[in-house]
Amino acid sequence: MSRYFCDLHIHSCLSPCGDDDMTPGNIAGMAALNGLQIVALTDHNSSKNCPAFFRQAKAQGLIPVAGMELTTAEDIHAVCLFRTLDDAMAFDTFISERRMPVENRPDIFGRQLLIDENDEIAGEEKNLLWNGCDLSLDAAHREVTARGGVLYPAHIDRPSNGMIETLGTFPPEPAFTAYELRDAAKETEYRERFPIIGSLARVVSSDAHTLGDIAEAAFAIELDDEPYSSSLVRNRLIDFLLGGTHG
Repeated sequence: MSRYFCDLHIHSCLSPCGDDDMTPGNIAGMAALNGLQIVALTDHNSSKNCPAFFRQAKAQGLIPVAGMELTTAEDIHAVCLFRTLDDAMAFDTFISERRMPVENRPDIFGRQLLIDENDEIAGEEKNLLWNGCDLSLDAAHREVTARGGVLYPAHIDRPSNGMIETLGTFPPEPAFTAYELRDAAKETEYRERFPIIGSLARVVSSDAHTLGDIAEAAFAIELDDEPYSSSLVRNRLIDFLLGGTHG
């Protein structure tokens, strides 16, 4: 078993609210400086910068995870993480056909920059990525887990687009097996309010939109990583978040 410091919720410059300097290379460099070892890229409703992120993260000695912060039909934000880059890109194609196609206004919402593997601008996403898809939280969970990934509600301690704020409660029998906090100090409060949380895997992530917001080495998960490979660690991470025996 080894301890891995993680930040599993980071936005690149593809997200309309992400700074333009949140390129995959800059994110990987800052994550390495902060002592992180496993880092997930989770742009709003898109995984299109994940291929570039994989290259940049590997160059920094990080274990990259391809993901997405999905906006469901209920307007709930959910973190989706995948075992392979191919799985994430297939889900990206699936979701791109289920978003409301409204053209982005960069002057209002910000640019949505597509980055190539050399960390250079390759283009811009035309349609606004803030728009939700037509999948409910339960349906999205089924789609992600069918692809071997994990989906869990993002930042439940946040008033904007958090599941508790949106639904007014935490499901008494959730289909998902994990949840995310932005502030680790709020865990006791939320476990007292919603005891079911005690049976789920807890994740603390930054939801970073700027380089300065990327987490330092604080939240860690213990994973069985023998015989070591980055692919094995990614799989063990997903197993842990799905409630498996590893971690």
